[in-house]
Parts: sequence; structure tokens; C-alpha cells
Amino acid sequence: MQGRPKPSLPMPSKRTSVMARSPDRERRDSGESSSDEDSVVTEESPGAGGPTGTGLSDTSSTGSARDTPPPPRPPARRPPGADITDIAEYTPHAYCNIQPPDVTHVTSNTPVSQQQSATRRPGADRVNRYAHMVEDQNNTGTTGRWKVSAKIQQLLNTLKRPKRRPLPEFYEDDDIELEIAANPKDPNAPKPEGGSMTSAIGEMLSVPSGLPRSLEAAIQRYGSATYKAPVATVLDPNGKLCVTLTYGKLLSRSHKIAYTLLNKALSRGGDCCLKPGDRIALVYPNNDPISFMCAFYGCLQAGIVPVPIEVPLTRRDAGSQQIGFLLGSCGIQVALTSEACLKGLPKTAAGEVVAFKGWPKLHWFVTEHLGKTPKDWLSPPRLTDDTPAYIEYTTDKDGSVMGVTITRAAMMAHCRALTQACGYTEGENAVCVLDFKREVGLWHSTLTSVLNGMHVIFIPYALMKVNPASWMQMITKHRASVAVVKSRDLHWGLLATKDHKDVSLASLRLLLVADGANPWSLSSCDQFLSVFQSKGLRPDAVCPCASSSEALTVSVRRPGRAGVNATGRGVLSMSGLSYGVVRVDQENSLTSLTLQDCGQVMPGSIVVVIKMEGQPSICKTDEVGEICVHSAATGSQYWGLQGLTNNTFKVSPLQADGTALGDVEYTRSGLLGFLGPGGLVFVCGSRDGLMTVTGRKHNADDIIATVLAVEPMKFIYRGRIAVFSVRVLRDERICVVAEQRPDCSEEESFQWMSRVLQAVDSIHAVGIYCLALVPPNYLPKTPLGGIHLSETKRRFLEGALHPANVLLCPHTCVTNLPKPREVHSGK
Repeated sequence: MQGRPKPSLPMPSKRTSVMARSPDRERRDSGESSSDEDSVVTEESPGAGGPTGTGLSDTSSTGSARDTPPPPRPPARRPPGADITDIAEYTPHAYCNIQPPDVTHVTSNTPVSQQQSATRRPGADRVNRYAHMVEDQNNTGTTGRWKVSAKIQQLLNTLKRPKRRPLPEFYEDDDIELEIAANPKDPNAPKPEGGSMTSAIGEMLSVPSGLPRSLEAAIQRYGSATYKAPVATVLDPNGKLCVTLTYGKLLSRSHKIAYTLLNKALSRGGDCCLKPGDRIALVYPNNDPISFMCAFYGCLQAGIVPVPIEVPLTRRDAGSQQIGFLLGSCGIQVALTSEACLKGLPKTAAGEVVAFKGWPKLHWFVTEHLGKTPKDWLSPPRLTDDTPAYIEYTTDKDGSVMGVTITRAAMMAHCRALTQACGYTEGENAVCVLDFKREVGLWHSTLTSVLNGMHVIFIPYALMKVNPASWMQMITKHRASVAVVKSRDLHWGLLATKDHKDVSLASLRLLLVADGANPWSLSSCDQFLSVFQSKGLRPDAVCPCASSSEALTVSVRRPGRAGVNATGRGVLSMSGLSYGVVRVDQENSLTSLTLQDCGQVMPGSIVVVIKMEGQPSICKTDEVGEICVHSAATGSQYWGLQGLTNNTFKVSPLQADGTALGDVEYTRSGLLGFLGPGGLVFVCGSRDGLMTVTGRKHNADDIIATVLAVEPMKFIYRGRIAVFSVRVLRDERICVVAEQRPDCSEEESFQWMSRVLQAVDSIHAVGIYCLALVPPNYLPKTPLGGIHLSETKRRFLEGALHPANVLLCPHTCVTNLPKPREVHSGK
């Protein structure tokens, strides 16, 4: 009673013994597992059933000797010849009693030998007990086999320490207190002080009189009047002009595909025929924009809805199951592809394309070498404007793939708005480095370019890795006036210094930076302009834009525009942004973030900023929120997901008095930011990249920018970094995973990781929970070669990441540990 042990944390063990099992496990396993004594007592004579069984049940309890005993119960009877390993079946409540038997108190019914045993050994002495049991058995005339091996004796010795108690006995697991500790309210936190933000309204959308009324009409016009004019050219891996598609060829090939889709059986069994309104998958590699364009416009002419997806590389690609879910929900049975792509797909022994994980059964159809279309065949009547034109896949934060439906009206309104905002004209030459199947690459180089009769030169990503200056060389060679790139292309182009001498960018009037919303795009744009201004690049040609799959293009800086509010930038406090408010900071401060504008609102659009959490109330002028767009040129729904659709595409912003802002609905863009002077849009993060740690918000892209600033060229392989958060003890914790260079030693890696921890702590005032380095090219990839973030996070959580070097720092960021129990109440 007086020598009560103090509560202490359970020590880690390298093995799990059947002799030291937790009470919970004993309750679960009592019907099928053996008790503590099984590993020692292997055989017993039938005559020792009663007293030994009672004695064993006395000492197999999990409690301490100071508790009161349960009501006495008669000893269980065992059949003759039963092994002692069956004792759990006859004493099912041995481990379920909350209080253990009182071994210091005996009744007159207890056998004398058991009384002697009970009076001379405490209940916790589970080693010496066995010796006394031998004496008891010898006294009753039984003989046992007690040859104990050294390993068994070693295990017995470990049992001398007290049994572990369940972890909840040491801590008060108070949900409310832990939630409060995870989300503390800082009384000194800055709060928004401005007035209610007013909507930013774009200029009126005016359609030029000469512009075709639809994309089908554009192909018909240019394919007939200027059939020899080029629509697309693709470079081979050596940088040579490989194939050029003319408008005449685009018209004839797309016409053949439309006829075949509607009139031919697309499977060997002849059981798969399509009709207008059906969905179909487009599976083309990133180096074949020509086949993709023909198939896409063939679907439009047939009234069939194309769903462009990436080429599956293996049977179990990262994210393959989610793509399969999208295909299944769209009811897709047919996939269009090219001959070369089909040959490269993984096959079964019978030569059939393998069944990819999670995909429905597909009929693969090659869109090349099709027969002639009958002269009297006409494409079906054009579908109404509210029917889907195409479905673009997008990926959620957790890796879920959803299909954003773009109607024919929205597709045309978007093309017209881009034509007006970017000033596109017929016959212009453009260079595109982006993925032509989705988002900015699709909108500019596949859709709007055809509407305006332009010529696009596509640079495959494989060529960019070999020759990062190839896109600038094409601008110089073809005197291109438009280039559609990302900030990474500006960065790698800067490093290719040996190719700069022959470059001239004087013909460029629009350098569209597709990821202008990223925090590191500003430095790329500034450095690129400072180097290539001497090569003819005009400052007013650099045009960042903001966009998302749901809202399409939110804003774009207008090329050639000068004067007040044409451009803007702000030096903002990182601390203020983490609290969701806009505060100006000193320039060149370590804790500041310099943002550039993403241009003005698109023609015919209205933009508001609403609160990130709770009701969709309109933010104040100095408050960061989610940017929402009302326009004819946005997505209309997530295909087959009505609940998510209502939350994203049917938002009614609320004014300060709680009334709705008009009777129109807005679409969430997923971009976080605020509105600046003159209707300029500033983006400082995204909803998917948002991490809320201890009540403060951090953007994953900001953390990546800070990590990259710590000597990245020396340690990080090609800048490949993944940042995500995991939930630990009711709060989010930041994890950083990076690919290290192959020539980096372990000591150098840990020195670099230590500097990264210090940099993130000093700049963002947040701790990193885990910093892991993996070998080069080790992280799961997206089809375009980027890091597959959700798959990386899944492997991390499942313990399947296997880093080469890892630094765990829970002591710096887990600040809401539960309180230790001061008084342990026996339960």
C-alpha cells in the first residue's frame, strides 16, 4: 500500500511478448490466445486441476495488489488431460476484473498449500511464483517437466518490472482543452480594419465582327479559305520542326473522326456505338498535340464530349484509381489514342491493353488512317449552348480527381474574352511550352488560337529538359509575337547562358506567365526582364495571369498597357498574411513577401473576395479571402458530384448586413488573395496549398520558396520539393520532402536540413514537424514529371516513403500535449 509506484511513461520495447499483454488485448484475445503462464508451463498431470487453476487466476490480473478483491468464484473445472494452455477458456474473466484478487486475504475454504503460497509471495512477483508452484505440485504428488531454456529464463527475468498501464491512465485526454490548445486565440493578432470590399468589374466584352461565331465555324472557314495556313507545328526531341498541321488537314481529319465516331462500331464485337452527348476519353502523349487537336475537334463536330486525360505509364500509376473513378462516373467506354501511343501502353500476354487499376473496361480506338467520309454526310446539327463541350479533370488536395464541365457557351465566351484581353489576331505565330490538354495551355494554344486562325509552335517538355532555350530560339526563328510559358521556363531559360547570344525577343508583344499567382514567379519575371531587355524584350510584354480549372481565367495583365494601375506590386508582412490580413512591410525584410499583380479582371466578369471559412461573407479591403468569379466563362459543375458542385459553382456572397450580393451566382476559384487599386488582382496562395497551424495560415508555395532559398542548387535535385501537412494531435503539422542530389553526403544533408529549419522558423515563425530527403527521381511523379503530392503524402502516412535522411522535430511544433494526470484514480 505504501510503496505505490509513481505513474511513469511506458518504455518502448523491441519485442512484443505474449507474457506482457495489455488488458485490452487480453479481453479481445481471451477466447483464442494463451495467458502469461503458457510459455513456461508446458505439461501438467490431470490431478492438479483445482488448486493450480485457482492459483494461476490469482496472479494473472493486470491490476496492482492494493486494490480490493472481486467476489469469490468457484474454480473452473477442466476435463482430464487438458493442457494448461487452455486456462484462458476456463478463466475468461481473469484479465477482465478491474480489481485483482487479494492475495493477502484467504478464506477457510482455501487449501492449505495455496494459503502458504499466498502468504509468502506478492501478486506482482511473477517469476518466483513459478518456483512455489513447483513446490505446490510436488506436495500434491505430481511431477512436472521444468527444463527451462535460457531464452525462456531471459524472458521471465524481464517480467520482474511492473506491467504496463494503458496510456490513457497517464494523461487527461480532454477534447475541448486539446482543441483550444491547438487553436489559441492571440489577443495581439492583427485584425482587418478596412471597409467592405467592393466588386471588381471587368470591361464589357465586345466581339469583333470578323470573329467566327463558333470553333466549328472557325475550322470550316480557315480550312476552306486558307487551307494551306499552318495551325500547329511540333518540334522533335532534337529541336527540329517535325510535323506541321494545316487548317485544311485539321478540317478533313476532324471530319473523318466525327463521321467514324457516330457511324462505325468502335469495338471488335461491334457493340459500342456513340451518339451526340456521350463522353469519350482522349489519351495522347504530351509530344503529340496534332493528333490531340484533330481528335478534340472531331468530337466537337460530332457533338461528343471529350475528356482529355494523361497517358497511363504502368498498371498502377500514382493517382490511376482516381482517374478511373472519373472515367467510370462519366460512363466512358471508348478511348481515342494514336498508333504510337497505343503501341507504348502496357499489354497482357494476349496483346490486349492491360486493365489499369480502378479503370472501367475501355475500347481503344486509333484516330489515324481512317477511311474517306461519304460526300453526302453532314455533321449533326450543332448542340445547344448549355450542353457540355468538354470535361477537364482537376485534382483536389487529397488526390481526388473531379471533372469540371465546360459548356459550349462557356467555352466560346472564354475564347472571346481571351481574344479581347490578349489582343489575338489572325495569322499570329505563338510558341507554347505548356500542356496543351488542360488549363492555360488548352485555352490559349488549342482553342483560342484556332478561333483566331493563329499558328502555334509546340515545344515538348522532353526537349525543354535537354535544351531549355529552345522556346526562345523558336521565337527568334519564327518572329513569334506570343509565348505561353511558366515561371520555371523563364528560370531555366536564364541558366542557358551559352544560347543567349543568338536570341532576339523584339517580336514578342505577349509573354504570358501561366503561374503568375505563385510567389516565386515575381523573381523569375524580374530577372528574365533584366537579362533580355537588351535582347528586345519590352517590359509591358510580361503578363502574369491567374486561373483555375473551375473559374477558368480569373485575370490577366493586358499586354502593351502603360500608365497608372497598369501593373502593381506590394511588399506585405508574412506574419500579417498568416492571420489573413494585408499589412505593408519594409522592402528587403526577411519576413516580407513581395507580390506582383495578376492583371485586371477578365472582360465580362465580376470578381469578389469572400471569407475562407464559414459563411461566404465579403471580405474587408485589407483582408485575404477566396477569389470568386461571376462570368459566362466559368465551369458549370463537377460531373456527377452535385453536393460539391453547389458549394463551388453556386455561391451567393453575403454583404456586411447579411443580405445576398445581387441575385447572381459566383464560382469559387480556389485562389486566395485580395483586390488592389484599379481592379488589379493579387493572389497570395491557394486553398489546396493552405495549411492552418496553431490558428495561423501558411501557404505551401511560400514554404517551398523559403526552402529553395537555402542553397538549393547544392543539395536539392532539380528543385523537387513537396510540402504538405499531416494531422497530429488535433492540429496540422508541416512536412517537407525533397529529393537530394546524388553526390550529397549525409553530414552535408543534415547541415542543410538544420539551416532549412532555422530559415522557416525565422521567416514564417512556424516549426517543421518532419524534414525528409529521398534519393533523386524517387518521389511519385505526375505524367508531366512533377511531384505527385497526394501520393507522396499517402506514402508518408503509411510509412512507405523510406527516406535516405530524416529529421523529426515534434518538440518544436507540437505545443498542445495533453496534461499529465496528477492524481491517478483507480479505474
